[in-house]
Amino acid sequence: MKIWKDVFTGDEMFSDTYKMKLIDNVMYEVYGKLVSRTLGDIQIDGANPSAEEADEGTDAATESGVDIVLNHRLVETGFGDKKQFTAYLKDYMKKLLVRLEETNPSEVEVFKTNINSVMKDLLGRFKDLQFFTGESMDCAGMIAMLEYRDIDGESVPVLLCFKQGLEEEKF
Repeated sequence: MKIWKDVFTGDEMFSDTYKMKLIDNVMYEVYGKLVSRTLGDIQIDGANPSAEEADEGTDAATESGVDIVLNHRLVETGFGDKKQFTAYLKDYMKKLLVRLEETNPSEVEVFKTNINSVMKDLLGRFKDLQFFTGESMDCAGMIAMLEYRDIDGESVPVLLCFKQGLEEEKF
């Protein structure tokens, strides 16, 4: 199993248990789904819940949301307007560029070439985006974006994360 973590905060952002796609070698699109589950109820693939002990009739709390957000404890945040989002993106891209020059100079040119069109596209969809930080809520790290797309007639949540702001960890 692989987990992608924020390079600046170490927060988990997503894992390879989700369908993913790399766009222009700078942006991961991670496809999630809306879920509703009982708190404390762990579902293991292959388990037979009907064979488990019957519920004692207690009121169970439930949580609903996007599976990626819930499973990786992402925290919703926001921007007052497009201008604030643009300022964040510019600062974050500068920070990523400095890090790339130090850690992976061969990727700098690809990043510079492809990131502008991706950022322009994001700014054009600003009103449709939700924003999430990692569990630490440290805004010095990546702020992931989430949007809903119509895929095969179904509304699918898609988490967007900058590839260069992530490190891959194998478990």
